[in-house]
Amino acid sequence: MQIYFVRHGKTEWNLASRFQGGHGDSPLLVTSLADITHLGRHLRGTRLRAIFASPLNRAFYTAQGIDQAMNARLPVVVDERLREFNLGKLEGMNFKKADEQFPNEMTNFWHHPDLYDPTAIAGESYQSVIDRGRSFARDVARQFSGDDDKVLAVSHGAALAAIMGSLLGYPLADVRHRGGVSNTSLTILETKDQGQHFVPVVWNETDYLQRKLGQTDSL
Repeated sequence: MQIYFVRHGKTEWNLASRFQGGHGDSPLLVTSLADITHLGRHLRGTRLRAIFASPLNRAFYTAQGIDQAMNARLPVVVDERLREFNLGKLEGMNFKKADEQFPNEMTNFWHHPDLYDPTAIAGESYQSVIDRGRSFARDVARQFSGDDDKVLAVSHGAALAAIMGSLLGYPLADVRHRGGVSNTSLTILETKDQGQHFVPVVWNETDYLQRKLGQTDSL
């Protein structure tokens, strides 16, 4: 089976380089609605068994838009395990200010996940996000275990980098070594043993967006 992992469409806070995290939730940009439609049309003809989304609006509305553009007519199932990192004090803060106030935490968050300690920001650890993401992936892999089964899961940039890296078997220190994923991007991971192991089929695909990506599309 395959899980089609999608990062939500670009939001106002993405454009402003502000952390959203697991509780901050700014609206999708108007231009993102076109991006979501492009992705849905790209996926037309794909026979999805289910669509899942983080409970945050930016992910849920992205999932709904994909469903509508695909004409899949599937309900969007909210799953708490797809929520973004709880970033505590960082939520709503711009990246520059975060770097100034919490330089060690920011360096480790982006570059050294094994050293990241969220205590100072009252946030969530990498291992917590990885554990809930792996739980989600294994549950859906067992539920939709046919060779041709496909499900869509809409989540968030930092969470997806951690979850997908772990599903591919990377140790915590290297879990982000493939880099982040862009807004409205598609990554497909496949498992043939009900979620025990995954391999990449597509990683961070965005060609269907039909536009040049800017720096804030990948933050």
